[in-house]
Amino acid sequence: SPPAASGLAEVGAHWIHGPSPENPVFRLATGYGLLGPEAAREENQRAEAGGHPPLPSVTYGSSGRVLSPQAVSEARDLFNTLLASTRAFQGATEPPAPSVGQYLRAEIARRVPALGGGEEEARRLQLAILAACLKLECCISGTHSMDLVALEPFGEYVSLPGLDCTFPGGYSSLPDRMLSALPEGTVLLNKPVRTIQWRGSFHEEGDEARDFPVRVECEDGDTFLADHVIVTVPLGFLKEHHQHFFQPPLPERKAEAIRRLGFGTNNKIFLEFERPFWEPQQQLLEAVWEDESPLEEPSADLEANWFKKLIGFVVLQPPEQHGHVLCGFIAGKESEYMETLSDAEVLGTMTRVLRTLTGNAHLPAPRSVLRSRWHSAPYTRGSYSYVAVGSSGDDIDVLAQPLPEEPEDPRPLQLLFAGEATHRTFYSTTHGALLSGWREAQRLNQLFEVPPLL
Repeated sequence: SPPAASGLAEVGAHWIHGPSPENPVFRLATGYGLLGPEAAREENQRAEAGGHPPLPSVTYGSSGRVLSPQAVSEARDLFNTLLASTRAFQGATEPPAPSVGQYLRAEIARRVPALGGGEEEARRLQLAILAACLKLECCISGTHSMDLVALEPFGEYVSLPGLDCTFPGGYSSLPDRMLSALPEGTVLLNKPVRTIQWRGSFHEEGDEARDFPVRVECEDGDTFLADHVIVTVPLGFLKEHHQHFFQPPLPERKAEAIRRLGFGTNNKIFLEFERPFWEPQQQLLEAVWEDESPLEEPSADLEANWFKKLIGFVVLQPPEQHGHVLCGFIAGKESEYMETLSDAEVLGTMTRVLRTLTGNAHLPAPRSVLRSRWHSAPYTRGSYSYVAVGSSGDDIDVLAQPLPEEPEDPRPLQLLFAGEATHRTFYSTTHGALLSGWREAQRLNQLFEVPPLL
């Protein structure tokens, strides 16, 4: 049976990033009693994890050996120092490079002579680990390459304190609880929308009493009339469909922001094993391809090399609940190529990769595979947003701006926009998405002069 048999393969959001009082997802989850005792501990809420869950890890090299923890932490510390230094360029008129990737590579290149104590083999290993650090950063940013991520606005993203935690009952336990408060039949599922007509004058058949500016037409032909619609579709869907999805089309400024902002793919590959080949205390198995360097172009041959973009595997905890399941993460074009392969091909390739990394040619194959396919999914076309080269945080605010734009319009707030890509400091996160929805609800409350929620 696949890992989904436990009901808990998170195909979407995985962690609460920064579970601390400022995080609304954490506050709700705590209030509903959905988290384990660990997450509630005060010291866990104060920990500064910098957006990475610091799990006990083992790092395998492509030569089939466990890499020296010293070498790994040396390279990672350097990488994290360089990554932290990108924040200095926020608001800079002339940043040293257009992208985070180009900046990091230039800084690494400057330090090459000193890497690994100047010893050739140690230096090569340091470069290989730094290449792996860049791939992890691609997963975090949901991008194919850090060369696509703009340097100047990169520091606007805010990481909340707290040790990232998961939901014992699955992430969906939160929306389930939130929905349970709503009247029956309020939420319609499996009802794809074809177009949103706005700036119109629509009325019900036979009811001339009042007209509505907005008409939502579904793919099954059903229509809904409204004064206000909050649009929360992913930026990937907007990039592909905004010209036809909205009638009339969005104003040029908003269309430009949609085009400029970045939206990429990060996928998960779950592998279920009969029995674990890893140690009970190991929660993260990392992969380093020892011939790689951040200073060299990666191969463009996806068919031959897609799996090298995989950053490694998180061990799903606890095994009593999940069985022995690894969850791999892979971003970018390689991740999109992976979506086109069959389950059997992915399982076969993952088996080969794990045999290579562990140096154990007889490692048993996983008994099942399950993966996300966020790029192929027609209503997402990727995973989450980033601020791309050529765009800025202002584009996020433009995307969030309700329509019509004229403040004196007699029918304001016909189209409101929410979703992770509309939150300037928390884009790419569930808490950013939640806050953006509350922000738009608040706009409508103000319009109707509803006193604010405490």
